[in-house]
Amino acid sequence: MKSKRPKVLHELCGRPMLWWVLEALKASGADEIVVVTNPELDPEMAQFGVRTVVQQEQLGTGHAVRIALDAIERRDGCIVVAYGDMPLVDRTIFEDVQAAVDPDAGTALALVTAVMPLPSAFGRIVRASTGSAQVGSAVQRIVEAKDCTPEQLAIDEMNAGIYAYAESALREAIAKVGNRNAQGEYYLTDTVELLIASGRRVAPIPAADYRSVLGVNDRVELAAARAILNRRLCEAHMRAGVTIVDPATTYLDPGVTIAADAVIHPNTSLCGHTRIGAESQIGPNSRVTDTRIGERCKIHDSVVASSEIADDVHIGPFAHLRAGTVIGSGSHIGNFVETKKARLAEGVKAGHLTYLGDATVGARTNIGAGTVTCNYDGVRKNETRIGEDAFIGTNSSLVAPITIGDRAITGAGTVAIRDIPPGDKVVGNPARSIAKKPAGA
Repeated sequence: MKSKRPKVLHELCGRPMLWWVLEALKASGADEIVVVTNPELDPEMAQFGVRTVVQQEQLGTGHAVRIALDAIERRDGCIVVAYGDMPLVDRTIFEDVQAAVDPDAGTALALVTAVMPLPSAFGRIVRASTGSAQVGSAVQRIVEAKDCTPEQLAIDEMNAGIYAYAESALREAIAKVGNRNAQGEYYLTDTVELLIASGRRVAPIPAADYRSVLGVNDRVELAAARAILNRRLCEAHMRAGVTIVDPATTYLDPGVTIAADAVIHPNTSLCGHTRIGAESQIGPNSRVTDTRIGERCKIHDSVVASSEIADDVHIGPFAHLRAGTVIGSGSHIGNFVETKKARLAEGVKAGHLTYLGDATVGARTNIGAGTVTCNYDGVRKNETRIGEDAFIGTNSSLVAPITIGDRAITGAGTVAIRDIPPGDKVVGNPARSIAKKPAGA
């Protein structure tokens, strides 16, 4: 990967590569997962909530499995071995390979194979009669590409690197694996010959599509795998009733929830644990992260993060809603409006060129173009409170902490540095009242 980051931590659709493998294993019914790591990677594993064992010396796949077995309590079960750099493997492949193991019938090992384009660096499946997976003859052994003869390199059936063993058979065979090969490593694939020699059967499980078992070894392959995963996510939502206008330019994370009849327009990213309500339209050219969006909303050409948006809200174009924003139903957030820790009640309008930070805005209030809540005094952030049915004029500066009452009005260019009572009208810098006073006041 040519990266400081360990390969299995590189992300696809918002999740580390290893996350995809672990989720597929959990979905297939695995009740205990042990990840073999190296000393550099091990501290990063806490985020996955799985048990790890450290392989201090990198002596091959057989050596890694031996270390894992030493850490697992003996039991009469099925052990699946998989690689952490194969994010495209889904639960069905793991289920199929586990189901094929039957010690009572003599099947001690099942392994996934795939017919792949040549040339390939994958190990070759050598059968009693060599050739492709369609031949159907018995598996004899697996030969790593670097140890293949020219004839074996011509075989197009490859070892995908996914195995399911009867545990007792694996423990017996792994103890006999040696390292007399071109790499001087302990190959897990040598267990195939050892089990066959002991009279057990090895069951090949052909993958329907070789692309589903491809590993990731560089950033080109990372991008290709991400595109496949993203397409799967888009298709799942489309089949559930969501319109995705262009899946090729729509980017989804697996934690996203989208209700039926929502429409996702091109060049839109929905990230984290975002939830989209029914009949809402998101995009084009928008990014929404960890946000709950109600029904019948429209968000386009905008960025929204860690916010809550009620029903029938219109946002955009070019709006930026930052963390802590709450928008009430029927509100409108328009061109070049930015919010941060702002709570806007129902029916609020902020149409143009406005910053609302650390602010609370009452129902039906209008925020004029160029309004700024001056929330930072150089030491701390302060809060602005605006009541219901207020009218904040163009280019108003509201210097927090400040409270503006219900139905209050600020004129264009007002700089308010003190609280404004309900119903008052103020103008100027600093703001002064121009409301008509009752007789005798």
